[in-house]
Amino acid sequence: MTPNALFYLLILIIVIVFLIDSLLDFLNARHYNNQIPEELANVYPEEEYQKSIAYKMANYKFKLVSSIISLAIMLLFFFLDGFAWVDNIARSFSDNSIIVGLLFFGIIMISSDILSTPAAYYKIFTIEEKFGFNKMSIRTFFIDKIKSIIMMIIVGGGLLALIIWFYQITGNSFWVYAWVLVSIFTLSMNMFYAKLIVPIFNKQTPLESGELRDTIEAYSKKVGFRLKDIFVIDGSKRSTKANAYFSGFGSEKRITLYDTLIKDLDKEEIVAVLAHEVGHYKKRHVIINLALSIVLTGLTLWFLSLFIANPLLSEALAVKTPSFHIGLIAFGILYSPISEITGLIMNIVSRAFEYQADNYAKNTYNNEALINSLKKLSKNNLSNLTPHPAMVFIHYSHPTLLQRIKNLRK
Repeated sequence: MTPNALFYLLILIIVIVFLIDSLLDFLNARHYNNQIPEELANVYPEEEYQKSIAYKMANYKFKLVSSIISLAIMLLFFFLDGFAWVDNIARSFSDNSIIVGLLFFGIIMISSDILSTPAAYYKIFTIEEKFGFNKMSIRTFFIDKIKSIIMMIIVGGGLLALIIWFYQITGNSFWVYAWVLVSIFTLSMNMFYAKLIVPIFNKQTPLESGELRDTIEAYSKKVGFRLKDIFVIDGSKRSTKANAYFSGFGSEKRITLYDTLIKDLDKEEIVAVLAHEVGHYKKRHVIINLALSIVLTGLTLWFLSLFIANPLLSEALAVKTPSFHIGLIAFGILYSPISEITGLIMNIVSRAFEYQADNYAKNTYNNEALINSLKKLSKNNLSNLTPHPAMVFIHYSHPTLLQRIKNLRK
């Protein structure tokens, strides 16, 4: 294959991925006005249902416009040899491969973040604000941006520097060392995410003593789930949307409830949601997902090692000096069809796990309480009750509300 042919193959992959995603969004949008199934008839009053349709349509139009703009910018960058231009800038500062790679990705990532900021601002302060979800101040928005960039530089830059160094000293065997490094990092994040990362953005406080805490602790004792503590996170600082999640494992496992969840649901419904999260732990979903993630990372890095030294990757992007960072860009695009397939498989597994966690909550607590909580959360989040089956199959990590209710009442 010639560099020119590879260049157009990269363009073709980018365009096809865009067209498939746009088609799915279009098909999904055509289902917004579908009649609500009988099982979900009491989720929305008519006025709220019309509001949910308007919210979904606003997000659909926003995503379509922003995706077209992003595609146009990306294609323009390719045809104007943007990667060669950024590579030359990075090389003007240093001859060291690690520093050049860090500068190259730093310029790309920070520029991309800056370009995407107006769209993110519009989504939060226009769409989310209009439909009553946004609670974030402009100050918090920009502070979050700065914190995210600093974390990207420190964490992402550190990992990238080590991986490039592994490549320099071990050649194509670098993938083994990079795999070990990324696996250790992934394990650490799973273990200590709630202690290390969450406090940078949110305040977490132990759930105060009272009826809710007593009920949760009684349930945990009943099912043999040793719970070190229950935390409440100030999600209302940014949005009215509610959530709960399980993180960590071993002695570091914890349940975190959004303050908005405690506000929106009653005691029985909150415990039912918690029972679902305990189900994930009891069924070892956290460990299985972690193992699958590590295996997929190893597979990706092994594929990368087969292509990274090929100068064709750099030549296709009009870069004269072959390098790890340019090869990584080209490979990332070439690998995206495989990534789509692995993502699809992971979503199938995730949906199966959600059913299992729901069944655990049904068998150990109360299925109707969980159903009521799911309905309330869907209503309060203006969720789509009638998504297109293709969208669900390809992109949904959770079954639809209708599927979950049918399973819980089976």
